[in-house]
Amino acid sequence: MEYFKSSLKSVLGATPSGNQPTSAETVERLVDRLLSSTLLEDRRDACRALKALSRTYRVEVGAQGMDALRQVLEIDRTDCEIIGLALDTLCNITNPETFSEEVDKHGPKNKIGEQFTEIFIKQPDSIGLALTFLEEFDFRVRLPAVKLLTHLLANKPKEIQEIILVSPMGVSKLMDLLCDSREVIRNGVLLLLIQLTKGNANIQKIVAFENAFDRIFDVIMQEGGAEGGIVVEDCLLLMLNLLRGNISNQTFFKEGSYIQRLTPMFQMQTEIDDNLIGWSPQKVSNVHCMIQVVRALVTPSCPAQALTACQGNMKACGLLQALCNILMASGVPADVLTEMINAVAEVIRGNTVNQEYLSSVMAPSTPPRSAIVVLLMSMVNEKQPFLLRCSVLYCFQCFLYKNEIGQAQLIQTLLPQGNEIPSLTTGQLLCGGLFSPDPLSNWFSAVALSHALINNNVQKEELLRVLLATNIGKPPVTLMQQCILLLQQENKTQSKLGLVMLFCRWTAHCPPAVKAFLSIDSSVTYLTTLLSSQENNDDLQETLLQSMCALLIGLCVHFNDDSVQAYTKEKLCNLIENRIGLERFQDIIGGVSRHEVYSRALKHPQPAAKNASELLLDYEFCRLMKTLEGAVIKSVLDMSSMKQKNQMTVLAPVDCTLVTQYKDLIREQDIQIQKLKQTVDILLKEKQELESHVHELRTTISYLKDQNLVLRGAQTNLCDGKQPVLCTSNSCSSKQELDRYKDLVTELEDRLAKHVLIIEEYKQKDTNEKESVLEDRLKEKTEELEQFKRDHEGFLELLSYQENKIAFYKEKLIALGEKVESDESSADLDTDDLPESSN
Repeated sequence: MEYFKSSLKSVLGATPSGNQPTSAETVERLVDRLLSSTLLEDRRDACRALKALSRTYRVEVGAQGMDALRQVLEIDRTDCEIIGLALDTLCNITNPETFSEEVDKHGPKNKIGEQFTEIFIKQPDSIGLALTFLEEFDFRVRLPAVKLLTHLLANKPKEIQEIILVSPMGVSKLMDLLCDSREVIRNGVLLLLIQLTKGNANIQKIVAFENAFDRIFDVIMQEGGAEGGIVVEDCLLLMLNLLRGNISNQTFFKEGSYIQRLTPMFQMQTEIDDNLIGWSPQKVSNVHCMIQVVRALVTPSCPAQALTACQGNMKACGLLQALCNILMASGVPADVLTEMINAVAEVIRGNTVNQEYLSSVMAPSTPPRSAIVVLLMSMVNEKQPFLLRCSVLYCFQCFLYKNEIGQAQLIQTLLPQGNEIPSLTTGQLLCGGLFSPDPLSNWFSAVALSHALINNNVQKEELLRVLLATNIGKPPVTLMQQCILLLQQENKTQSKLGLVMLFCRWTAHCPPAVKAFLSIDSSVTYLTTLLSSQENNDDLQETLLQSMCALLIGLCVHFNDDSVQAYTKEKLCNLIENRIGLERFQDIIGGVSRHEVYSRALKHPQPAAKNASELLLDYEFCRLMKTLEGAVIKSVLDMSSMKQKNQMTVLAPVDCTLVTQYKDLIREQDIQIQKLKQTVDILLKEKQELESHVHELRTTISYLKDQNLVLRGAQTNLCDGKQPVLCTSNSCSSKQELDRYKDLVTELEDRLAKHVLIIEEYKQKDTNEKESVLEDRLKEKTEELEQFKRDHEGFLELLSYQENKIAFYKEKLIALGEKVESDESSADLDTDDLPESSN
């Protein structure tokens, strides 16, 4: 540190004690010295000091010294020492990482390097200057020039790529450095090229045609191939950048026989004297990159012709064999084995020769088993890693892809084998997985089995013959029956999703499979019950299950040959309309394609799930749904529309006599309607009269009640007098008067009782009979009236149809030269009298 301070003093000059300059002032003096000094040695010292400060005080050095440093690159380009110092300083200023010295001041994550990169490239020839120094052999210049360009690319990749692309011989200058004998420079150029070739197809093509593949393979061999260090990984990453998604470079790679140069890299020895060779972390990384290079050449997204050619080359040069040897070797890390299985899958996908080769590969086991059986054993084993099981499923799917022989062989293993020696087969493994308690095994097995049915109706019908012995002493059941039973009893939604995908593939384009499905008890009932549920379920798996069940019942409509009387096309559509509803059916069946999981599954044939809960839909099922969803919905809606049309359509009239009969019938019904209206009016009038009579009787009763109270009061006064009454004429007359009042009260009570009885009878008659009868008859007549109106409208439509038909025949008669009567007479024209048309 004291030496550094003394050096600064010699450059800046001594400063008075107690007046220490700030960092910005120090940088300013150094920059001024760099620009104004006439001696080269002074400029070197100033540049050296700026380099020393550029880590701790990057902002100050970059802000004040970038133009001065750039000027040095232009003026002093003949002096390698000062050029190297200037380039090193610029590397520090534009470094995309954060220096430990500046964390406290600017934070652990800052974009200082990116900001200074943006300032640096504003000068059009700045990148050109850096490229020029690549031609300088001096280590002090070439290495920092490579680092500077690497930093600039890391900060502003798109901009730097475009500048280098238009720079004369820019890419060529970089490619030449791959031959530099100094490993540090060569390795630095590898990192630079990795950054340069990311996402730019034009630069990728230029680099490839600059003999990049030869140079990369040479470096890989020099570094020891798969057993080499991180430089091998860098070479493979660069190769991967050049090949992935670049059809031109893939064709160049194939035609340049570079696939053959990949084979030795995979011919690694895996065992020596039964002692496993260790897989170092770097070797694992290298092999991963090697596998990615292979997959870049045979990914399903490649053009079919180029893909087939690469697959053929890989088989011919022994690369497929080398991959299978590693696949069957022991001691291979699980993540390497997973990627190796994926690579083998894509090398054989859709290629009959390669598929046959894989089916012939035997695993070194006792007893000997085919590689495919060993792989499926891993797939249905719940103890195996999830990603490994997914890769096995992908490999098996690729084995069955466009492989009718392989599909047939799989289905045959499910059928009785005669007197052959029993052995573990692919079919047995899939059946075991299908009915396993592990839901993931159910899903894997159902999807794997469905791939044996793709575009193969013969195997769909063969699969209908598969029988399963479920219980001793009971007759066997078909595989479809057992799958439906499992679908109804299973609690795990993932298992149900797999089974429904199998059913959809099985019934699509196969009426016999639809017949078998509809013939099984409760199959349709289960689907309609599930779909008619109105519960708002936010669970993704349950929503997908409903949508897929809707597709399944729609397939049973679309591919129905009406051989099951209980579930013909029309009856199934009626069931959908009545139990589910057409609008709800459309909404449910379209629910799958609205989910992100559908879009993700449709992107690539390989399962894209990272964990078991994300494994829901299969690529081929999504393709099937995309193809048939519209047709299924159309079939259901068309059948519904046809039914409605048939309900509204009446048989066409044979002649005008029938039309006349309908007219007469309509007239009679109109007369009946009028009579019924008159009857209703009379009944309403009677009801009003009865109500008036009841009101009068109620008034009379009220009056009689009042009179009764008066008489009772008088009687009480007479009987309760305090003075004794002698038997005189006067008393006798009172007694007579009392008797008369008593008789009158009795009479009034009798009359009151009669009136009450009459009123009750009227009330009961009015309420229970009159009103009920009137309302029933009114309702009945109203319904008849509405039916008459509907019939009337239908007859009017028939009349319109008849008139159009008469006009049509009239035109034909005129065309044939016949004489046609006036409109009035033509209305009664009988169709039987028309001459037969020549057509």
